[in-house]
Amino acid sequence: MPTQCSQSEMDFGSCGSRKLVGAFDGGAISSNGGVVLLAAADRRIGLGERLATCFTDHRHADLVTHSLADLLRQRIFALALGHEDLIDHDALRFDPALTAALGKPEEALAGKSTLNRLEHAGKIGLDRHHKLDHDPAAIERLLVDLFIEAHAKPPVRIVLDLDATDDPLHGEQEGRHFNGYYDCYCYLPLYIFCGRHLLAAKLRSSRVDAAEGSVDEVARIVRQIRAHWPNVSVVIRADSGFCRDDLMTWCEENSVKYVLGLAGNSRLTRTIAPEMRKARTKAKRTGQPARVFADFIYRTRKSWSRKRRVIGKAEWTQADANPRFIVTNVHEAFGAARFLYEDVYCQRGEMENRLKECQGDLFADRTPTPTMRANQLRLWLSSLAYVLMCAVRRIGLPGTVLERATCGTIRLQLLKIGALVTISVRRVKLAFASACPCREVFMLAQRRLCA
Repeated sequence: MPTQCSQSEMDFGSCGSRKLVGAFDGGAISSNGGVVLLAAADRRIGLGERLATCFTDHRHADLVTHSLADLLRQRIFALALGHEDLIDHDALRFDPALTAALGKPEEALAGKSTLNRLEHAGKIGLDRHHKLDHDPAAIERLLVDLFIEAHAKPPVRIVLDLDATDDPLHGEQEGRHFNGYYDCYCYLPLYIFCGRHLLAAKLRSSRVDAAEGSVDEVARIVRQIRAHWPNVSVVIRADSGFCRDDLMTWCEENSVKYVLGLAGNSRLTRTIAPEMRKARTKAKRTGQPARVFADFIYRTRKSWSRKRRVIGKAEWTQADANPRFIVTNVHEAFGAARFLYEDVYCQRGEMENRLKECQGDLFADRTPTPTMRANQLRLWLSSLAYVLMCAVRRIGLPGTVLERATCGTIRLQLLKIGALVTISVRRVKLAFASACPCREVFMLAQRRLCA
């Protein structure tokens, strides 16, 4: 009997004594099978519903097909799955796993035009299509609330890391400005993290100083945190770009500690000259880099309003001096010089990994729309996708090989997995590959997130 061949089959050569063929006839198969973990995490922390309360819906209720919460979930889930552009949703709206996760099996989700109107709230009142608006202050509060709720009990101390990074622009966006340090036209968003938790993502023009607006953001966050945890000790940590008198003065007046980088100058270098000589002598004797720390009181000639404690690191490496400085209001009885520099200040470098996750894995640097308001919303949506991925990691993955994995690794290992979706009268089933490498981790995460 002759073999029945499909005209749509693709010939990939041989597989031993057999032919190797393929065809797009597998049925309702999705490459986004792990989206159900995102949906479980969303239900666990109530992200979609709570974010929807930060918006105002001016649409006619009788004509609404997609609820505001579902639009936001769809956009955030897609970002977490690696789909950063709105145009991707013209295909994603039919993805069987995503539709099932959003409770709409066999239905079409919102297309790119509907989601585009969600983000361009500045056009409300200018035409009949744009009827969704958002409250920026409410979204900012939500980020801090989610951070607070992630803790089972109030911590004794929290360290808030501040940093600014570039968001390159390639069009004529509002607020576009050339930044000489980054050598490109860009935005300069301000980020505030506490460990892996994201507390703020503020979009700014790159024409401003790196510390611009940091006092207002820190004051807002600390006020909200202390309303829930009145006894928590707060420490601000940042590089020399945030060593500004207004930020330090605010911290001193509001019982907030700070450990900030301080740009070196000739006066500071002369002050630690004795320690540098000691470091040089030790380095030559041992053949290894040497560090000696100096602890002294210092005040700039014009920019500081008072004297402050400065710690100098006199380091000699590879036959060369490498002086570094920090300024702090932590009393020496509670923080020795070496401890504050090596164990506190130097740990701020971990924040760079969080920025890479936000921008590299979750597309926080995709800000192509004409207005800063719309681009700020896009930044917040990416930030909330990061928060959702952190919830998957924090709740579902402790004790597993993915406990400290980046968002990109979690996406690759747990979210971008194939699933055959079958729909019956009583249930919707996602059938995953029996040989899935992270099967046990996936099942453990499911049990924890759905507990």
